[in-house]
Amino acid sequence: MKLIVAALLAGSAAAFAPAQVAKTSTSLNAFEDELGAQPPLGFFDPLGMLTDADQERFDRLRYVEVKHGRICQLAFLGQIVTRNGIHLPGPIDM
Repeated sequence: MKLIVAALLAGSAAAFAPAQVAKTSTSLNAFEDELGAQPPLGFFDPLGMLTDADQERFDRLRYVEVKHGRICQLAFLGQIVTRNGIHLPGPIDM
């Protein structure tokens, strides 16, 4: 009886032990040290846009992403200001 209880406890304790994760090598390891790569995902490229990319393409895509983010922030600010009742003077129709 003690042997069965010991076996059950050992089996249940093994269920909560961390699994061994194998290190995989991909072409994305070139960008693992870039700003924004965080655990647990590391470098996140779900669409595979940088599968065979070099540093120049990575920098270009990052620049475009920041530019689009800034444009979106200005558009949101414009929407909030307009809904608050502040309008530019003059007619809308030309």
